[in-house]
Amino acid sequence: MEQLQERFSKEFENLANKIFDQKSEKFTLMNKENIQNILDPLGEKIKSFEQKVDKNNTDFIHRHAQLGEQLVHLNKQNLKISEEAINLTKALKGDNKMQGNWGEMVLERVLERSGLQKDSEYFVQQNFQNENGKRAMPDVVIHLPGDKKMIIDSKVSLNAYERYMNDDDESQKSSHLKNHVISVKKRVDELGAKNYHALYQMESPDFVLLFIPIEAAFAVASNSYPQLYNDAFDKNIIIVTPTTLLAVLKTIDSMWQNEKQKLNAIDIATQAGALYDSFANLTEDLLRVGKQIGTVQSTYDSAMKKLTGKGNLIRKVERLKKLGAKASKQLDTKLLAQSQEDLDENIETKSKTLTQ
Repeated sequence: MEQLQERFSKEFENLANKIFDQKSEKFTLMNKENIQNILDPLGEKIKSFEQKVDKNNTDFIHRHAQLGEQLVHLNKQNLKISEEAINLTKALKGDNKMQGNWGEMVLERVLERSGLQKDSEYFVQQNFQNENGKRAMPDVVIHLPGDKKMIIDSKVSLNAYERYMNDDDESQKSSHLKNHVISVKKRVDELGAKNYHALYQMESPDFVLLFIPIEAAFAVASNSYPQLYNDAFDKNIIIVTPTTLLAVLKTIDSMWQNEKQKLNAIDIATQAGALYDSFANLTEDLLRVGKQIGTVQSTYDSAMKKLTGKGNLIRKVERLKKLGAKASKQLDTKLLAQSQEDLDENIETKSKTLTQ
């Protein structure tokens, strides 16, 4: 009998300890770990999102500051290019092949200063074919946002212009100037006849830029024949010099920067949506954790009622000890006090009920 009583006493005491230890501390630790596992990835995504926004703003400010500086030096650069062009034209007079190579070199230098990326935003001497299989190789093909293309041609003869500049005979100068205008008009007609719109993989370029590497060469031609620019424009050809071409290319570079900015904004918006979804998932997980905590609390309260409530097990086990059961341990005093309070409340409730 004593062994049975001691066994009951130990089992009920162990039951109380397990409820406090296993159901409370372990569950709290488990939920703390679960919440941490949810919050850590969210924190990383928020940090990544903030870094991307900061970098995007910094790049935007930096690009605008660079553009301002480049515009300040634009005029000086163009004057230098023009001076070099005049000197080289004098050195290369009469040799069309050398003139063509030199014109391509000047064009390449303007492209390098524009900010556009070679073999990405512009390509030099690409091969194309028309519907008849005839090949064409434009000097430069500029890629614009929206899959548009723009061709630059630099094959303009400057022999007549060089003679115009270096001949002191006024009557001869007039003849050289007329030949220079004819040379430019001839190149305009040649470009118009090339029909770059019919080339495969070209996606119909809007117009062709005819590059004249010397500012003054175009100026004297247009002064002599004011309709030169308009005649070329009517054939979808725009005559440009180093100054005007650099301005056009800078505009295209800004268009590409805006396009990249737009793509970054789309990426940021996508990340923001993903961040919102992650936060929504977090709130759902927290609500589930709350429900689990409520379930465990309800289970714990039910067990405690069995221990301390009406007809509780603690009073019954303690009564066995008072009847003589030998035990080496003592039940928790707080549990004993709680069971007594619940017992007194039950008695008081019954007394009130009988009195009424």
